[in-house]
Amino acid sequence: MPRVPIYMPQLGESIAEATIREIDIATGDDVKADQEIFQVETDKAMMGVTTSASGTVLEIVANVDESYAVGATLAYLEVTEEEIQRAGLSKTGDTDPVKPLPEAGGASPSVDDDDDTSGVHFAVDEREMITDERPEVKPTIEGLPVPASTTGATYLSPRMKVRMEELGLNASDLAGVAGSGAGGRVTIEDFEKFIREIESSKMTEASPMRIAVADSMRRSWSRPLATVGVPVVLDEILNHRRQQDPKPGLGLYAIRALAMALSENTAVAGRLVGERIVHPNAIDIGFAVEVDDGVLVPVMREVDKKTLSELTSSYETLVEQARKRKLPPEARGAGIATVTNFGTFGIVWATPIPLPEQNLVLGIGAGTKVPTWDPATETFIPKTEAQLTLSFDHRILDGGAAGRLLQRIGTLLQSPEAL
Repeated sequence: MPRVPIYMPQLGESIAEATIREIDIATGDDVKADQEIFQVETDKAMMGVTTSASGTVLEIVANVDESYAVGATLAYLEVTEEEIQRAGLSKTGDTDPVKPLPEAGGASPSVDDDDDTSGVHFAVDEREMITDERPEVKPTIEGLPVPASTTGATYLSPRMKVRMEELGLNASDLAGVAGSGAGGRVTIEDFEKFIREIESSKMTEASPMRIAVADSMRRSWSRPLATVGVPVVLDEILNHRRQQDPKPGLGLYAIRALAMALSENTAVAGRLVGERIVHPNAIDIGFAVEVDDGVLVPVMREVDKKTLSELTSSYETLVEQARKRKLPPEARGAGIATVTNFGTFGIVWATPIPLPEQNLVLGIGAGTKVPTWDPATETFIPKTEAQLTLSFDHRILDGGAAGRLLQRIGTLLQSPEAL
């Protein structure tokens, strides 16, 4: 019977590879179409790889804890002729792998030299086509795990650039290197000494999540960022929360208040592109969830159009899905701002960094009891107070505008029943 290859799918627009974490099948197992057979980890989440047809597992090519590029073959299924027709697969021979049929109106999977290519934007070179073979990445220096495809943004000598590109390092990796050259410049000798010291040190493997977070923060820091903060009394929110079932998280109150404030003036959440500020098309707000060795940011869509009670259930579901690193597609991708509740770690004040595609992040500090002056009784009374911080791209907002936005959020939080 013909065999069907199971490929590493395209799991996201910017994802080029994924790491096999679990193999849920064995050779000889019978599987159904669309059955999850692999659990893979990308730099954003855990996802499942499914079968394209029903059949019997003929061979498993992939190995646990190894990374495979999009399009790489992970396994082979043995299928019937009827299943080939049902799944829309093209048969090239009883022993050849079966390939998916081209979509209606789409291009043929191969282009002969004699075919007429007039009217098309480009012709596909055979050297650029995905094959069943998975390219191997060979390290250029033993014992040095480094991320690939990263580049620096500061001046480097040509010789230094070549050496760093060989190792996949960027300029920020040299922050701890003391330069002995003119004006403190890092020489190639300094660099090679740094590499030798690394090789002799204890090292642990950086997870894809940690590498992704590091790259995101490096890109974020290329902008002029600033942070402002104001205190906000939480008693009204805490009283309102006690009366709710289910009870909204404190972060959800902040998400809703931020969305309402941004809907009043979308320019403050815009992005500067050239000489124009691009306003957001929707008020989509993300929130930070701590996961193993990193942070995920699920996104809630059109938060300004939904009430607090309408958001509570989906918020709790997204928190659980994020902790399992199994976010649905609609919760991934870019929002226009992020809320982070660093107060859960006992932190009172912080300067969180906005994501590269955003220019705002709202932070919530830990609540503490403080004496607050009551003009009616002319006495100090205890109230629960937390610090709200707003980190922003200073190209879009100045301190005054950021302060007004933060004050508006604080005012909205004092009327939780209206959120």
